[in-house]
Amino acid sequence: MSKLMTIDELRGILVSCAGGEEIAELHGDIADTSLTALGYDSLALMETAARLKVDHGVVIPDEQIIEVSTLGELLSLVNDRITV
Repeated sequence: MSKLMTIDELRGILVSCAGGEEIAELHGDIADTSLTALGYDSLALMETAARLKVDHGVVIPDEQIIEVSTLGELLSLVNDRITV
């Protein structure tokens, strides 16, 4: 049984995949924060999807990952795919 990912765990994965001091410094309720405003583009999201697949077994198709606009949307997408 897998536990759901938290926004802090997801933020850590994004930072390790694509860097970003701005996002590393954000804490609290950041679910509605725009990924583009933080400098994350589709390439960074695809790298994040690859890491999620390898490290957590979470598969997110490229077509879906590039449509994500906020951390909250990405977190929902991830948690929808985690086997509970």
